[in-house]
Amino acid sequence: MSYAVSAALQEAVFQKLISDITLSGLIGPAVFDAEPSGALPASYVTLGGERVRDRSDITGAGALHEFDISVVTEADGFFVAKRIAAAVSDALVDAELTLSRGRLVYLHFYRAKAARVEKARIRRIDLIFRARVQDN
Repeated sequence: MSYAVSAALQEAVFQKLISDITLSGLIGPAVFDAEPSGALPASYVTLGGERVRDRSDITGAGALHEFDISVVTEADGFFVAKRIAAAVSDALVDAELTLSRGRLVYLHFYRAKAARVEKARIRRIDLIFRARVQDN
């Protein structure tokens, strides 16, 4: 197994999201690796947790990464959150990301969960993606 490609995958996903025109049109530059302190934008996206399993084979070291991306908004209802989540999904699904280490084999949407938080004032959608990588 190799966890060595994890940082390269995260960097490529982050770069893809901050450069996506549709997503930027919805939330501006509000894509974060970690939720910033202080005043938060009304809507934003954060990179979240990750679960990784070995997927090495005879061709070399590899891993399956399940990673979370969260959409958070103060907008009423889920409509705005779902539009942002769709933009995130459109930007990432089957994206051809160039990694600084290793190679992306595929990147797919796995599942999502939408919920109200903080006494229903905030809407949050947690998207989970699966990425298969090889460390060449």
